[in-house]
Amino acid sequence: MIKLKQPKFSEQSLSFTKPSFVRELIAKTKPQYSTDWGSAYCGDSLDLLKKIPSNSINLVLTSPPYALHFKKAYGNVSKGEYVEWFLPFAREIFRILKEDGSFVLNIGGSYNQGEPTRSIYHFKLMVALVEEIKFKLAQECFWYNPAKLPVPAEWVTVKRVRVKDSVEYVWWFSKTKSPKATNRNVLRPYGKDMLRLSQRGVKETVRPSGHSINSSFDKIHNGGSIPPNIVEDYPDDLLKFGNNCANDRYTTECKKAGIKVHPARFPSALPEFFIKLLTEENDIVLDPFAGSNTTGSVAQNLERQWISIDNSEEYLEASKYRFLEKHSV
Repeated sequence: MIKLKQPKFSEQSLSFTKPSFVRELIAKTKPQYSTDWGSAYCGDSLDLLKKIPSNSINLVLTSPPYALHFKKAYGNVSKGEYVEWFLPFAREIFRILKEDGSFVLNIGGSYNQGEPTRSIYHFKLMVALVEEIKFKLAQECFWYNPAKLPVPAEWVTVKRVRVKDSVEYVWWFSKTKSPKATNRNVLRPYGKDMLRLSQRGVKETVRPSGHSINSSFDKIHNGGSIPPNIVEDYPDDLLKFGNNCANDRYTTECKKAGIKVHPARFPSALPEFFIKLLTEENDIVLDPFAGSNTTGSVAQNLERQWISIDNSEEYLEASKYRFLEKHSV
């Protein structure tokens, strides 16, 4: 096990004082570390998922290794094998979810090797999750990441025949047609146009699309604007999260201790959005491909219980830095 240098970290800064319910969900398995709100486990995700009781998890939120045409340090499966590789995990996720639970999957696309055409491996996976596993596709969302590099360079910056790929899919699946959800928890501040409409008022009309604009359209008494399905960072109007943060607590402390930073972290705003949308306080959130455990840290800050699993002891050990102080992700 990696020993983090003192005094930058001490186990006393993680809360071990009261038992967490989630530790009882994975029987006879010792977590790598625990807090009052959750536990992080190092091991094979599929084996550990099989130990979790059916109908016990409110939300599974994860970003597994993508099927890229080049290998990553954290491990990734080829496009041709990806669906077959992921479906056993999906079956266990379906089993452990509560009937009103949700499964949120962040997955990125990629180019076919050696040519400027896109792979459809992730669409094949989405179809298989619906048709074979019997998930419902509650909604497809999109994560706009402005920090993405213009790659593959051959097509984007050298030959200039493609544009920068800055969007990833975030698919929201559910076991039933009516999963627990409320968009009131993720309302955004009203935009300038909506505030102006509220002041001026609107006339009742029917748009060319057939949608009716009634007399209450310009009212702003609902606490905020309903967000779009393109996930953004505040205060813009999209699901827009850069993942190039180099100065957060986790990254800073890893660098100080000489520990490798996980190369594929997603920003805390992304799990925060879906945890708020799909769960309530004390619900259980699980990430079976936890990496640096952003999901667990965000869940804890929002007072949700959490379980995180990863097969890398190194990355999980470094993820302790996310729990050194409240609201540090």
